[in-house]
Amino acid sequence: MPELPEVETSRLGITPHLQGQTINAITVRTDKLRWPIPQELQRLVGQRIQSIRRRAKYLLIDTPNGTAIIHLGMSGSLRILDETIPPVKHDHVDLVLDNGKLLRYNDPRKFGAWLYSEVGLQHAVLTKLGPEPLTDVFNAEYLEEKAKNKKVVVKQFIMNNAIVVGVGNIYASESLFMACINPKTPVGALDSSQITRLVIEIKTVLETAIKKGGTTLKDFNQVDGKPGYFAQELHVYGRAGKECLICQSLIQEEKIGQRNTFWCENCQPFDL
Repeated sequence: MPELPEVETSRLGITPHLQGQTINAITVRTDKLRWPIPQELQRLVGQRIQSIRRRAKYLLIDTPNGTAIIHLGMSGSLRILDETIPPVKHDHVDLVLDNGKLLRYNDPRKFGAWLYSEVGLQHAVLTKLGPEPLTDVFNAEYLEEKAKNKKVVVKQFIMNNAIVVGVGNIYASESLFMACINPKTPVGALDSSQITRLVIEIKTVLETAIKKGGTTLKDFNQVDGKPGYFAQELHVYGRAGKECLICQSLIQEEKIGQRNTFWCENCQPFDL
């Protein structure tokens, strides 16, 4: 599933093509993705695109008459194409622009979403989200206060979108490795120095992944069709049974909260 760096990479890729353009048409070829596609999206036709934002894993295309909210789901992707290029299988939505281009959404599994939000209102999917990890609001003091007396393991804690958005499975495993914290450690047992280091590593890992264009494992590619190159930087994720790049111990794998989790027992000791 595309995570924050992949979504941010998509935002950076589509923005130069969409910013300031007028929406000539919105072509919808399916009634439903993860949720029904609202008819209200058509209110954006004829509107000028003011900005393209990201909130958590959602892309927001703002116009004077409302906002299109896009989620890539597990296999969704966006492409900028000439409007003359015919759709292929799984091309579900086109945002046709007045410059002869279109934004095309393809989603084989249909777990993504296209939603609509009125001006001045916040859609329900955005109301309970925690802070963005790359902002100053997400800091050691904030995370320590949220972690106080909590027994949930740290990996599940930092993947909770109500605590901080966008730290998905890949980047949670990688951040914990870089912070030398075992993913099964109860978050309330971490001391201040560990929490400080964890916050630093979450920011560093996400920033590096964005610079590398995200992580291509199966479905994700950038808007230009190129793969994300952060996969070459992975220390633990997807490397079960292989030698740790730091200490040569074998990388471990276990399901935590129904998600595959990877760590090095030597670099990330379980020490309470």
